[in-house]
Amino acid sequence: MPDVVLRKTVSSLEEIYHEGGPVSDTPLRRASVLAIISNPFAGGYVTEIQSFMEDLKPLGLQMAQKLLDMLGGPETVEGYGKGSLIGEGGELEHGALWHAPGGYAMRQLLGKANAIVPSSKKVSGLGARLDVPITHINAAYVRSHFDSMEVGCNDAPRADELAFALVMTTGPRIHSRSGGLEAWQIKGEDGLR
Repeated sequence: MPDVVLRKTVSSLEEIYHEGGPVSDTPLRRASVLAIISNPFAGGYVTEIQSFMEDLKPLGLQMAQKLLDMLGGPETVEGYGKGSLIGEGGELEHGALWHAPGGYAMRQLLGKANAIVPSSKKVSGLGARLDVPITHINAAYVRSHFDSMEVGCNDAPRADELAFALVMTTGPRIHSRSGGLEAWQIKGEDGLR
C-alpha cells in the first residue's frame, strides 16, 4: 500500500458556558482534529483498498492523543465521534477506510469505551464542512450526549485528498434536559445502555 502522506492538520477547541440559560461554572469542552492526507486511490476504481486501514492506524493514534492532550487526559472524556471528507476524485468508500483506524484509536487510548464510535462521511469539494456526530463513550443511548461538531478546512479536501476527523467531548450538552437514559444510569453491558 502507498504511504500516508499528511499535508496538514487542523485542530479546534470549544468551551461552551451556556446556550442562553444559566452560565455553567465548568464549560463543556469539545475538541476536534482534522488530518488532510493524499488519497492514493483518487482518480480511478481500485479493488483492493482495505489494507490501507492498517497504514492509517498510527495517524489515528496520533490524532486521538492530540485530542486527549487538548482535553486534559482520558479521564475527562465522555463523548466521541469520527468523520471523513473525500475529495471529488475519490469515492465514499475511501472515507469508510477511517472507520477502524479512527474509532479503535480513540477507544484504545481511552481505555474503557464500550460504545461504537458514530461517524459521518461525504464526497465534497474545497472548503466543505462536515457535522461529526457525537455519542457517549460507554452507552450510545445516553441522550444528553447526542451532539455534533462541525469540522472543515478552507483549502481541503482537494480532489486527490481525504480529510479524516476525530472529535471528543467532556460531557453532555450544556443545558441537557431532554430526558432519556442519563450517564449515571449506564449499566455498561452492551455499549448501548
